[in-house]
Amino acid sequence: MMAKNTKGRISEETFDDFLEEQGLLAEAEDVAIKRVLAWQIAEGMKAKGITKTAMASAMKTDRRQLDRLLDPENKSVTLSTLRRAATALGRKLYVEIA
Repeated sequence: MMAKNTKGRISEETFDDFLEEQGLLAEAEDVAIKRVLAWQIAEGMKAKGITKTAMASAMKTDRRQLDRLLDPENKSVTLSTLRRAATALGRKLYVEIA
């Protein structure tokens, strides 16, 4: 991203660079990942016509736990919960360190 700074020079700094300098990049990435996961699960439920009650039952949990999983602001989700959600949707959970 090329942006003009206040002195008329062009900066090569990206938004990620800015967030990193502010110490906010990791948190922003965590929020983005959680939002994508919540969206993917909700879309998977919609595509299969699965209600929250049926999804919670398939995950062997309750609606409150499912609501926390689907809440993009709630970052406290375990891999076990994500795996159960993926399985309930007939999908697999993949985790990668790149």
